[in-house]
Amino acid sequence: MTNVLLIGLGTTTLTALQSLISQCNVQGIVRNVNTVDDPVVSLAQQAGIPIFSDTSQEEIKSLILKFQPDCVVVSSYNQILPPALIELTAFINVHYSPLPQYRGRANVNWAIINDEPCAAISIHQIAPGLDEGNILFQQIIPIHFDDTVADIYDSLNQIQRQHLGETVVKALNGYQGLPQNSAEATYGCTRLLEDGEINWSNSTRSIKNLIRGLVSPFPGAYTYLDGKKLTVWQAKPVDNPPTYVGRIAGRVIGRSKTEGYVDVLTGDGVLRILEVQFAGEEKTTAANLIKSVKTTLGLQMSELLNRIQILEEIIIKLQENAK
Repeated sequence: MTNVLLIGLGTTTLTALQSLISQCNVQGIVRNVNTVDDPVVSLAQQAGIPIFSDTSQEEIKSLILKFQPDCVVVSSYNQILPPALIELTAFINVHYSPLPQYRGRANVNWAIINDEPCAAISIHQIAPGLDEGNILFQQIIPIHFDDTVADIYDSLNQIQRQHLGETVVKALNGYQGLPQNSAEATYGCTRLLEDGEINWSNSTRSIKNLIRGLVSPFPGAYTYLDGKKLTVWQAKPVDNPPTYVGRIAGRVIGRSKTEGYVDVLTGDGVLRILEVQFAGEEKTTAANLIKSVKTTLGLQMSELLNRIQILEEIIIKLQENAK
């Protein structure tokens, strides 16, 4: 049976392990274990597979030299593996995009944010360079307008569970796959927390895409309410909204206490905010926190200047008291 070492840091690792167990002998898993109820750890323990929590390239090299695996399978890792490492054995990577498009990071998030019609899973040989190497398996799935990033991950994870193990075995039996056309390559930046701030001057559709592209387990799209960060977890466009020729993007124009929603002006329409959350508090309906149609979401210049003035006054008093 094929011996493999699995490297997996994210939410794709569970179905990768399930697929590999069915076809291969998994010698170990490289994974930074952050929770006691990690399903990857539970499955590994049931199968008698050791977990190695040191995810450095030095540790990976040491494990390769120790186990001499036929293949190292990567399903979610945050570093580019250098040529000196990938020369030690065969390396196969799982990448959730239609390679050569969307090489890089946050591929499913970017696909939804960019309003792409499709997402994909690509299983490819690892070669020097970012997400290069022959494609061994690829399947494209549609992205519907109500799909969230969690929905697409669920779908791609199921495809990975079905096909990863057999693809690895096929590759180790001589299948070379198809080369990528690097002339068609596109790339995605790593997404940072601050990239999730909502710009209410954007179109309703683009704001909706940002929100559904960053739902849990990602940190969420956010705005500000009375200077406090407010994460927006669920929203939908309002069909046939009233036409505002006097438009303040981010202004609340409607609210239903009974149904829990709040309607907010965007750059071209109205977005209905349904579920929100302040940091450290429980998720709740938007109307529980946003209580006035005079509210404008987002950071306002006047509010920032007022806060600066208050801080300056506090500093002056502290300096006077210190004299």
